[in-house]
Amino acid sequence: MFKKLVFVIMVLPTIVVAQHTIKGHFSPAKDYEWVVLYEVTPISSLFIANTEVNDEGYFEFQLDSTITKGMYKLVYALPQEENNFDIIYNAKEDVEFTFNNETGIEYKFSIENQIVSSYTNSMSLISQSIGNFFQQQSTDSLALASIFKTQRETQSNFEEAAKETIASHFIKANKPYIPEDFEDIKTYINNLKIYYFDHVDFNNEILQSSSFLIERILNYVFGMYSENEEEIITYENNIDDVFLAMKDADHLIKKTLLEVLWQQMVDANFEEVANYISDNYLIGLAEALDDRELVEGLTLYKSLSIGNVAPDFSLESKEETTTNHLSNLNTAENYIIVFWSSTCAHCLNEIPQLQAYLNALEKGKLQVIAIGLEDEPFRWRNETLKYPEFIHVLGLGKWKNEIGNSYNVTATPTYYVLDKAKKIIAKPYDFENLKKFLED
Repeated sequence: MFKKLVFVIMVLPTIVVAQHTIKGHFSPAKDYEWVVLYEVTPISSLFIANTEVNDEGYFEFQLDSTITKGMYKLVYALPQEENNFDIIYNAKEDVEFTFNNETGIEYKFSIENQIVSSYTNSMSLISQSIGNFFQQQSTDSLALASIFKTQRETQSNFEEAAKETIASHFIKANKPYIPEDFEDIKTYINNLKIYYFDHVDFNNEILQSSSFLIERILNYVFGMYSENEEEIITYENNIDDVFLAMKDADHLIKKTLLEVLWQQMVDANFEEVANYISDNYLIGLAEALDDRELVEGLTLYKSLSIGNVAPDFSLESKEETTTNHLSNLNTAENYIIVFWSSTCAHCLNEIPQLQAYLNALEKGKLQVIAIGLEDEPFRWRNETLKYPEFIHVLGLGKWKNEIGNSYNVTATPTYYVLDKAKKIIAKPYDFENLKKFLED
């Protein structure tokens, strides 16, 4: 009986031993330390494994029979949302690639990933040919017809080659508008826009599990310009088109895609467009899905947008001219609120620069309100003695401080510039940006 048990224990691992591998080479090797593999579904990312990148830049994942076919994401640095790429794994073949931050990814082995990569490169070259044709203002209709014929045949050939593969979902969804006859550039671009989403199925789970849908949306919103409209209006109209294109998609997918688009607008400092997304689409979707955290975040962001009155708070000051709240303060033409910390190296570098800049100005031009986000007050008290020109407020609790939360502070230093009526007129990301704004 004992011998049989030992046999079973020894044999069992063979049932789940590695069937295939995902391996790669990163260069330059010194820039990479580790990689993490996730299985991605429309609603989640499941951690599979992580491993180190060796001194020569190589790594390898052994995949057993429990790892099913589908979409996977490989993360190679922080922040994760910026340093990753999709991988197709069909549970039939190994995946091998080389990667360089400048040249991108090249698949050495994996037919499915190679097909998608080759398709993308081929269609990109054809698009460049079309762009060159119109840029040269050529009227050679036969030459343009030849390019479109090549584009049509290339699309058809790749669709045929990718039949019954995961790769086929991406190739079909990416099918571009291809004219049957000669079109001038204005007509062609207009038709590109009209038919842009014709082959995109927003309910396709393979597409949902990759970066394809969000990249498609971002390319449309930021790439489809209108000559006769202002930039903001163009973005808003393009967002309307995107929402119409995915009208039949699940609410959760809509919310996920629009939230990424909203964040892109926030990061690009397009406040008006970000608020347009939340007011017209995203808040409603978040409420329908009972996502209170998102609703609160969108509402907070809008309340801190340029032109709104800054959230009020009580002041701690020894100055006789001040009152007990920001809203009652009447000591300057403009106010700078800076969230800082006595343990923040960037703050200890920028706050003295802010002091020097303030002291060089005519008195009454600017008033600085410095809110120290601290875990304890001792070091903060000593630091504040260096800046007697500031109104100092102690924000105990650091990242959980009520004032910091009301201003959506996630890093220090964080600046807000207010006018005399305490309306927000700027949100510089560092002292140099603050100085440039004030001087302009």
